[in-house]
Amino acid sequence: SETTKIPEMDKLIAWLPKNIPPNERTTIVHGDYRIDNMVLHPTEPRVLAVLDWELSTLGDPLADFTYHLMSWQMPSSDPARPSLADEHDKEARGIPTQEQYVARYCELTGRDSLPELNFYFAYNAFRLAGILQGIVGRVRDGTASNAAAAQNEGRVAPLAQFAYNCALRAGMPG
Repeated sequence: SETTKIPEMDKLIAWLPKNIPPNERTTIVHGDYRIDNMVLHPTEPRVLAVLDWELSTLGDPLADFTYHLMSWQMPSSDPARPSLADEHDKEARGIPTQEQYVARYCELTGRDSLPELNFYFAYNAFRLAGILQGIVGRVRDGTASNAAAAQNEGRVAPLAQFAYNCALRAGMPG
C-alpha cells in the first residue's frame, strides 16, 4: 500500500527482520495495547479492562509493552488528545516517567532491563507508518471509510523518520 516512496521505510524493511532481538517469552499479545484501549478506574491507579482485541495473537510481550510505551515517546498529532510525551508535569499528575515505568515493568516481569527498547520503538513506529500509509492508500483509491482519513498523510514521513532514528540508536548502520 505504498503511496509515497520513503527511503527510511525501505531501509527499515531491510534491517528490522534481520535484527529481531531473541524472543525470551511468547504470550498473548494485544496488538494495539495503548491507553486509548483501556478503561481506567476513576479514582485508583489501575486498569479495569482492556478493549479492542481484534489484533490479538501470540507473540513477544515486549512488542505490546513498547507499543504502549510509545505514548511517552511521541507527541500527539491531535491537540484534543495529547499524549504522555506532551505532558510536562507528569509527577504532579501521578504519571511515571518512562524510566520509572520501564523499571516497574522490569520488576513485575523479572527482567533486569530492556536493552532492546530502541529496536522495539523502531518496529512499532515502522508498523504505525505502514498502517497509516495503508489508510492514505485507501483515501487515494476512494475506499477510506473515515472522512478524516486523508489527514494521516502528513503523519507517515515523521513516523518513518522517528522509526529510522530509533533503529540507528539500536545499531542500524547509517
